[in-house]
Amino acid sequence: MIALDTNVLARLLLRDDATQHAQARALMQANARLTAPVTVMLELVWVLEANDCSAAEIAHGLNLLLGLPNFVPQERDALKIALQGYASGLDFADALHLGLSDSSRQFATFDKSFAKKAAKLGLKPDVLKV
Repeated sequence: MIALDTNVLARLLLRDDATQHAQARALMQANARLTAPVTVMLELVWVLEANDCSAAEIAHGLNLLLGLPNFVPQERDALKIALQGYASGLDFADALHLGLSDSSRQFATFDKSFAKKAAKLGLKPDVLKV
């Protein structure tokens, strides 16, 4: 299994360097099992946002990655949950916190905006504003 860094996935999705994009694409199409730490996926969203990609574009790109049969990132189910929350208006990091806390009954935070958005969306676990 090959673990991928943020820059490989960013070059693949952004296509901002032709040589590195071709190398990343070849790696993704190779007959190899690929993964990425959940921290890479979080950083990837930040990089894409910094490059003026919209939440819809980012969610689409990450869903395409998650659909590749040879790419199995760590915490894949939590990432899928996070992408749903992100596509609905949550900050990706907050959505990922919820996805990774899926087995908990509640998620406590001082972030009023996060708690309000999560409650409106009916996301689980319940976000408890402290």
